[in-house]
Amino acid sequence: MNKKLCVLVVEDNREIRELVVRYLGEHGIEALGVADGRAMDAALERRTVDLVILDVMLPGEDGLTLCRRLRERGGLPIIMLTALGDHGDRVVGLEMGADDYVTKPFDPRELLARIKAVLRRCDGRHEAPRPARDGPVRFAGWTLHPARRELVAADGLVEPLSAGEFDLLLAFIHHPRQVLSRERLLDLAHGKSAELYDRSIDTQVMRLRRKIEADSRNPQLIKTVWGDGYMFTPEINQP
Repeated sequence: MNKKLCVLVVEDNREIRELVVRYLGEHGIEALGVADGRAMDAALERRTVDLVILDVMLPGEDGLTLCRRLRERGGLPIIMLTALGDHGDRVVGLEMGADDYVTKPFDPRELLARIKAVLRRCDGRHEAPRPARDGPVRFAGWTLHPARRELVAADGLVEPLSAGEFDLLLAFIHHPRQVLSRERLLDLAHGKSAELYDRSIDTQVMRLRRKIEADSRNPQLIKTVWGDGYMFTPEINQP
C-alpha cells in the first residue's frame, strides 16, 4: 500500500477506541477515533477516509443503522465490531453492506489483518478476475462499469454496491453458466488471503440478488445449485 491509509474508528468505548487508534498508528495507518454517528458524519465531511470501523452498539444511531446509511452513500469499506456470540448482528451487518466483522474481545493484530484484507479486495490487489478491458459489461438489462465500479439499471439509475458485492458480481460475470462452489467463489471474489468463512458467500449472494433480481425470492439470474453452489445464468455482452 503506497499512500498512507486513513481509518475512521467509530466506537463509544474510549479505552477500545484509543487502543485501536494507537495500535493502527504504530503500524503506519492514520486513525481517527469518534464516539457516535454524529461525530462520524462530521469527520467524513472534514476529510476522506479509506475504511470505517463501526461498533454495533453505539449511542443514538446504532452501528447497523450507520452501516446501512454509509452503504447508501457509496462503496466505502466497512468492518463491524460485534459482541462475542451476537451471530444475528454479524449476519444483519453483512446484509446491510459490511465487508467484514471482528468479534469482541479481539486481538488488534487480527483487526489489522482484516483491514488489510478488506482493502486488498477493494483496490483490486487480489486474485479476483478483471475484464480484459474497462468497457461496460451488460447482462439482463444491467450495465456494469468495472473501471468506475458502478452498476447501472436500465433506467439509468446507479445501484450502490459494496466492495464485496462488486467483486462477487464480477466473479459471476467472468464465469457465466458455470456451477461455482462457495470455496471457489471465495477464491475468485476475495482472494486466498481473505479471512472469511464460506457461509458469508450465502449472505452476499442474498444481498446481490436483492439488488439485481426482479424477484429475489424466485431468483433467475443467480441460481442455487443445491449441494454444489451457485450459477450465474444471463447472457453476458461486452462490446
